Amino acid sequence: MDICKIHENASKCSVNTMECFMVLSTQAQKISIAMLCGLFGTLCIFENSLVLYLIFSSPRTRRKPSYLFISSLALADILASIIFVCSFVNFHVFNETDFSKETFLLQLGGVNTSFSASLSSLLLTALDRYISISRPSEYKLLMTGKRAWIALGVVWVTCTTIASLPLLGWNCCTLDSTCSELFPFVDDNYLSSWICFTMVLLGCIVYAYAHVLWRAHQHVAYMEKHQVQVGKQNTRMRMDVMLAKTLVMVLTVLVLCWSPVLVLMIYSIFARLSNRLRKVFAFCSTLCLLNSMVNPIIYALRSKELYSSLRMVFSRFRRQLKASEESPEAESTHKSSMIETICGDMHVT
Repeated sequence: MDICKIHENASKCSVNTMECFMVLSTQAQKISIAMLCGLFGTLCIFENSLVLYLIFSSPRTRRKPSYLFISSLALADILASIIFVCSFVNFHVFNETDFSKETFLLQLGGVNTSFSASLSSLLLTALDRYISISRPSEYKLLMTGKRAWIALGVVWVTCTTIASLPLLGWNCCTLDSTCSELFPFVDDNYLSSWICFTMVLLGCIVYAYAHVLWRAHQHVAYMEKHQVQVGKQNTRMRMDVMLAKTLVMVLTVLVLCWSPVLVLMIYSIFARLSNRLRKVFAFCSTLCLLNSMVNPIIYALRSKELYSSLRMVFSRFRRQLKASEESPEAESTHKSSMIETICGDMHVT
């Protein structure tokens, strides 16, 4: 059967229903998903863990609101990688169904929380840059460390609450409503609400960065019009070009990674999905994981402060490695010199 048709409430709320959502039919598809999740997940955990270490190992960076938002982004991406990879591979590759509806909704809530917190952290980062360029003289007064922590607390509590709603009762089994064709036990109305929430986050991020890009362009035009000193103008134009490249990269990656999943989610609300489209959705879901893997490269490792800290860490690691390689040679040299000394003393005796 091309489409898994579930009509009765008793059947749609059964744990056996989850087999209808296991759309990967061939071994090649399962291996491909497992390899993508393993590669993206491992790199994502390594990169974001490195970002957290670089931020919190420096007293200077861990106090700045910008880096607090980036650390929240890194933490959310680490959680997204762990929860998503474990649950996704367990479900689609190993076809595990020996768990309850509540356990599945708890796992789904963890995935939703981490990905929503990741997008919300991107929004806070975008707003931070928006304020820094639109109101530079008031930035330090508006964006304090205390306000940054409060904003992060609100974001994480909100994302956790929204993601927990299916587990708390907003699901098609409890409400006896229409179930989603993409997620077991998930109510179509909840999926619509989550899509709207995600679209609002993405729209605000795009608007904030578009405004930053527009202000940067205005600044270049102002400097050209008033004929600022050539050296300063060239320096500032290079900075604005770099900023423009970064922002274009941010928006391109964001749209490419999230739009396929959101389009298929929206389509599933208004029409029935074939098995082929549901397989496409399974593969497109890994793009969200790819976004979490690319985030530290775009937001953190392009920072001069974090990049210099990274170079210091690597240089320190090379020195330690070199010292550990030289220590056995020094020890063997020391032992041989002691043996020669003892032998020399015995010969004299």
